[in-house]
Amino acid sequence: MSKKLTIAILGGTGHEGTGLALRWASNGYDVIIGSRKEEKALKVTDEINEILGKELVRGMENGPAAREADINVLTVVATAHEAALTGLKDDLQGKILVDATARIKFPNPKPPAPPSAARLAQDLLGDDVRVVAAFQNIPASALKNLEKELDSDVLVCADNREDADQVSELIREAGMNAFYVGDLDIAITLEGITAVLVYLNKFNDIKHASIKIVGS
Repeated sequence: MSKKLTIAILGGTGHEGTGLALRWASNGYDVIIGSRKEEKALKVTDEINEILGKELVRGMENGPAAREADINVLTVVATAHEAALTGLKDDLQGKILVDATARIKFPNPKPPAPPSAARLAQDLLGDDVRVVAAFQNIPASALKNLEKELDSDVLVCADNREDADQVSELIREAGMNAFYVGDLDIAITLEGITAVLVYLNKFNDIKHASIKIVGS
């Protein structure tokens, strides 16, 4: 990319959102943390900037954040997925939306039934929003440790390969490898893998199980 983009992380006050914000902001991107409540976004932003030692990240309500960003990343909990998309539909028009949702339920997660969360997002938002599925299988807590190299690969799904490639570059800028694996219907598999990783952690005394592609 010729210039550093503005990235809004919508519903970005949790571990995944803050971890991605830390990694992109430390690499020169203009990052906005979005939340339903501005005060919550500002509180988390202050915590991120304290870690970074600079005022690099901004906080806003989700709507204004989405409108200002070049690329949006949705990191809300699965139960808030539909409501968040409905409320942001107008704000996201003309944008790329990276949907990180994996619709699994704790404490005993199971692979969800199709269609994928990303396909549902695309159908709800319409063709003027370009949805990309990514980050379903990344351990959120590992993202926040900037001193440790991430040994994780990200599987990326999109109906448009060019959109996937643009997001894949952002993934590499956050310290991970990215692999395009198909359209948004394939993304249902990414959600199912999340359930597998949860059980890997549970039954094998692993804390941050993730995906690594070999054979290339």
